[in-house]
Amino acid sequence: MSFKALNYESKIPLFMAAFLIFDSPTLANRIRLDVFLVDQLGISRSRVSRLIQQGKIFVNSLSAKKAGLMLKKGEIIEIRDTLDNRDNQAIQAIQKNQDIKDLQDIVDQIEIVAETPEYIVVNKPAGLLVHQTKARESDTLVSWLINHYPEIKNVGEVEMRAGLVHRLDKEASGLLVVARTQTMYDYLKKQFQARIIEKEYLVLVNGQVNKNHDIIDFAISRGEKGKMVARPKIGVVTLRNVSALQTGKDAKTEFWVEKRLVNLTLLTVKIHTGRMHQIRVHLYAYNHPVFGDRLYQQKKKLSKNKEKLDRLFLHATHLCFVDLSSQKVCFDSALPQKLKLFLESSKELSAKGRINLGLSN
Repeated sequence: MSFKALNYESKIPLFMAAFLIFDSPTLANRIRLDVFLVDQLGISRSRVSRLIQQGKIFVNSLSAKKAGLMLKKGEIIEIRDTLDNRDNQAIQAIQKNQDIKDLQDIVDQIEIVAETPEYIVVNKPAGLLVHQTKARESDTLVSWLINHYPEIKNVGEVEMRAGLVHRLDKEASGLLVVARTQTMYDYLKKQFQARIIEKEYLVLVNGQVNKNHDIIDFAISRGEKGKMVARPKIGVVTLRNVSALQTGKDAKTEFWVEKRLVNLTLLTVKIHTGRMHQIRVHLYAYNHPVFGDRLYQQKKKLSKNKEKLDRLFLHATHLCFVDLSSQKVCFDSALPQKLKLFLESSKELSAKGRINLGLSN
């Protein structure tokens, strides 16, 4: 049986640690609560028993009553206690090792869709940064590309975004084109500036979208705390509404409804510009935020959808551009299995039937 350290927070005098059982154990290989904690924390069974008696161990947010409680898949175990420095270090080591393993699992999912001397088309998995931020992360898509294609290091304008002419958010997935030569980089950049590169996405949003097709063209600007902001356009400017004028860069997002569910809608989205967080910001301003988005989200929408997803339901499915021989090339990426399974298992599915996404019976 395997376990995942979800998170920890060290605050004097309270220490909190949380673990999630993520395997699919049968009844025969469940594990006792005290055995699990002894193994994970390296403390004695008597210490565990005392913590339970003191009401400091919680399973699924409920205080554990006995050490012999049998744990199963999906249960969250929390320890809320003042731990000594040795225990603190042990928990931090567990978390660090798990984070490294999780990230390596994500990196292993990187797929090269196409490779030529001029460019690479990559299928990026969710959970992986495309390039470094101010935090100077060491594991990004760019660092992986430079390791496998060293020539990319000198392509582009800055090394931290070597070869990149566009990007995807960390918790999104799908197709990206990366230039291997400066000539291709400059050529792709001109195509993006001329808005002739085609990019389409499958996006699940909260709520039922009424229109089968629409265009969102709200200007986008930077708001507070790094969030981008978009507001619907207003008609005639008056003294009463002048404060509602939205300054910012022009942006255009087009969508078509693929499937309406009970409290969700599946969209095909095409962006005609490439602003930061454009799809997420536009759909949020359109009152239908992207499912799984923790940054651009509405509490009232969250309350209606009890299904959870640990990533954005946003996948770049289609990408077209012109190569150096003046030929238009196009690439497609199927919806990741995790998102397919989510749609299949979601209790939000309409009684009218399955979503036609090529899913197996």
